[in-house]
Amino acid sequence: MLPRLPALALLVLIPFQAAAQTNIALGGITADPTAPVEITADQLTVDQDSRSATFSGSVLIGQGSLRVSAETVEVVYDELTGQIARLTASGGVTFATETEAAEAQNAVYDLVARELTLTGDVLLTQGNSALSAESMVVNLQTGTARMDGRVRTVFEQGAN
Repeated sequence: MLPRLPALALLVLIPFQAAAQTNIALGGITADPTAPVEITADQLTVDQDSRSATFSGSVLIGQGSLRVSAETVEVVYDELTGQIARLTASGGVTFATETEAAEAQNAVYDLVARELTLTGDVLLTQGNSALSAESMVVNLQTGTARMDGRVRTVFEQGAN
């Protein structure tokens, strides 16, 4: 699990404000939806009627090189296949691969669409560079993302 970045890191981003929407390439953010998903937590509640399970308390999720941590994660299973279709995380979410990391208040990982949506005080770090916004949608198949809402950037030249 990655440590939460200090609030001062966001202050560094204030002088560099971009337009309300930014498209970025994320070379290391990809995921294999066929890889096993491992989830650990302090508590598990299963609801057979809604085909969902809720993990709570220091939740850690791993799928290939993708790592997600949060306070609570709801897992929704596909009605036809029984496979995990969507993970909804809340309570401070940290998302990491080998080369990039992101933080947000909430996240939805859609395994079927291969899309990760982060909302609420999003902070993305790539090496020494950082971007922040209100939301970020990552296409995990192509490794591209779109950030919306008061986008702020700091690019470390030559470091990425």
